[in-house]
Amino acid sequence: MLQIRKSNERGHANHGWLNTYHTFSFSTYHDPKHMGFRSLRVMNEDWVAPGQGFGTHPHQDMEIVTYVLEGALEHKDSMGNGEVLRPGEFQRMSAGTGITHSEFNPSDTEPVHLYQIWLFPDQKGLKPSYEQKRFPESERHNRLRLVASPTAEDGSLQIHQNARIYLGQLDQGSRILQQFASGRHGWLQVLRGSVSVNGHSLQTSDGAAVSDESELAIQATENAEIMLFDLP
Repeated sequence: MLQIRKSNERGHANHGWLNTYHTFSFSTYHDPKHMGFRSLRVMNEDWVAPGQGFGTHPHQDMEIVTYVLEGALEHKDSMGNGEVLRPGEFQRMSAGTGITHSEFNPSDTEPVHLYQIWLFPDQKGLKPSYEQKRFPESERHNRLRLVASPTAEDGSLQIHQNARIYLGQLDQGSRILQQFASGRHGWLQVLRGSVSVNGHSLQTSDGAAVSDESELAIQATENAEIMLFDLP
C-alpha cells in the first residue's frame, strides 16, 4: 500500500529569509494526520536566502540528516565542528544528550536549497556525534546508493536507528527494483524530476509512505533524484 503525500498538500511558511515546506507537522504547522511516519519525524524542504540562516539553537535525542540540492550550507556546533555542506554531501548529527548548532548560507548571491530530516533514535541519552560525507554521482547513477545505516555498512553514515537511507539519480526511462523485508516500511521522497512507483505517479517534492509491499518498482518518467527510506 502506498499513501501519497503531494507537495502542494504540505505545510508551508515563508519568512522572507526562509521558504520552507513541511511534509509532517513542524513548528507552527500542525496536522494530526501527518505527525511523521514510523521512525521518520521531520521532512522539511528549505530554501535559505543568501547571507541568512538558522541561528544557534538546541536539539536533543534526535538523528538529524541534512542534504543540500543546490548551493552551500555552513554548519557550526557545540562539539567544535565547522563544515560547509555542498550538493552530493550528506550530514548526520546525533543530538543525543544535547547539542547546539547553527546553519548559515555563506553565499552573498545564491540561495541554498536543502532537505532536513529527523528520525527518532533507537535509544535516548546517546553521546552527541557528527559525520559528513560526499557520495559521488557515479555511485548513485541509475541505482540506489546506501548513504546512512545503523552499522555504517558500505561506507555509509551511521544513524542510531534501525533504518537505511538510499539516494538515487535516475535517467529518464531507467528502472530500479527495491525489496522490502517482511514487516519493514518505506518512505520515498522525490527530490526532483518525476517517477512512477508501483503504478503511482510522483512529481518533484512528492512523497509516499510504503507499507505491506514486498517490492517497489521505481521508473523515472523524466530525469529524477530520489531518496528512499527503509524503516522498521
